[in-house]
Amino acid sequence: MKLGIAHAVSILGVEGHGVRIEVALLRGLPAFTIVGLPDAAVSESRERIRAAFAAAGISFPTARVTVNLSPADTPKSGTGFDLGIAVAIISAMSSWRVSENITWIGELGLDGSVRQVRGILPAALWAARRPDAHLVVPYGSRGEATLAQVHVSALWHLSQVAQDAGVDCAGVPERPEIDATGTVPAPLIPDLEDVRGQEEARRALEIAAAGGHHLLMTGSAGIGKSMLVGCLPGILPPLTTAEAVEVATIASAAGDFAGALSRIPPMSTPHHTASAIALIGGGTNPRPGAISRSHRGVLYLDELPEFPRSVLQALRQPMEEGYIDIHRAKHSVRFPSKFQLIGSANPCRCGMFYEDSLQCTCSPRERRDYFRRIGGPMLDRFDLNIVLHRLSRAQLASPSIGEPSRLVAERVYGAQERMVSRLESSGWTKNSEASPAWLRDNTVLPDRADDLINNVLVTGQLSMRSVAKILRVAWTLADLAGRESPAEEDIHEAFALRSRGVSHV
Repeated sequence: MKLGIAHAVSILGVEGHGVRIEVALLRGLPAFTIVGLPDAAVSESRERIRAAFAAAGISFPTARVTVNLSPADTPKSGTGFDLGIAVAIISAMSSWRVSENITWIGELGLDGSVRQVRGILPAALWAARRPDAHLVVPYGSRGEATLAQVHVSALWHLSQVAQDAGVDCAGVPERPEIDATGTVPAPLIPDLEDVRGQEEARRALEIAAAGGHHLLMTGSAGIGKSMLVGCLPGILPPLTTAEAVEVATIASAAGDFAGALSRIPPMSTPHHTASAIALIGGGTNPRPGAISRSHRGVLYLDELPEFPRSVLQALRQPMEEGYIDIHRAKHSVRFPSKFQLIGSANPCRCGMFYEDSLQCTCSPRERRDYFRRIGGPMLDRFDLNIVLHRLSRAQLASPSIGEPSRLVAERVYGAQERMVSRLESSGWTKNSEASPAWLRDNTVLPDRADDLINNVLVTGQLSMRSVAKILRVAWTLADLAGRESPAEEDIHEAFALRSRGVSHV
């Protein structure tokens, strides 16, 4: 028996886990078997590897080839094991011994090329935690792998491995023209100066951006809700390096990595026909859903009442906890999901209630039923709740333009710096993350504002969760104004921004 060993990485969720690939060449009729709980993609690697060997001019062993992926009781999925299995086979059929420090990741094409796979960054981060780690990846993934600060080599053809091993093979093809430098064009983001009127909505958007607060906007179709939300990335504080790596790791695990770190917070905009799995994440081999792809960024749900109620209710737990656990029979994974929820909705099914009640074709009961699909507990989780109305002729004819995103962003960045300084000891970076205990111990209100808070609690007008959200918004208003603590006017504005909206329906 001849034995060859190589190492690879299995991606579960957004975490890498080491896999030892053992290949035994046994006497008997030629066969090629893979064991160790491989999925269909891993099992199909047998055909890809045979064809790649032929294309590279490498003689495939005429023996009983048995491949074991260890630990054997952990499910293995994806095509990233192709390269490692091929390396272990070459090692078994030659005197070449592969270093224990080298981890191999890549899919093999039928022409012998080494192709990119999802999950390179989580794999590289796993490898970076090992001493003297050396990662071998497809050439097109070189830029992604180097983000983890690990020693990286890049291959574009299986013949390169055969040459290093001293095995007879065809020549190495020329390196393909692939951009592996990790450059991504800057996205085009609308500017707030292009938004006419809607001062309250602009104010709410600024507050939401500064404090990370959840925002619900209600207004007729075509009134500008989506355009306002499109401007949001232009005023959000940039991600730190650590946050950008978190976001890139999730994108890599989902197969959406753009090629480089981006400091712009991500935004996901799933359609209202999206399933719970598409939104939350899951599948046989769990992948991140929209809420995880919005981690450290924005999840925008347009036409909120059109989403199935069960899908919306599934958002409640990750909104509060900042992560989602996906459980399967043989394993479970945790996806981070610290997202900011922005929702928009028409006031009723016909969308005309706010503009002219004579044109609205919906009955009061139909309007109530329309928003009842969202559910009270879900509505209670929005910090800001506003209504947009159509502009008058005078507003439309006015030559004045709105304040540009650049100036709004400066105020948001200043408020963010004050938040980070104040919350540094707690580990939070935004007012929306502050716990009720922190709010209770650190919020000193003027007497009249304190009386207002106590009154709504005693009379049951608002829940404790709602009051905590009002206090968080008040802290953000104080930060935007440069105050050390919330003033009475901040409490009143926070109440006003929360009480408008669907309560008018």
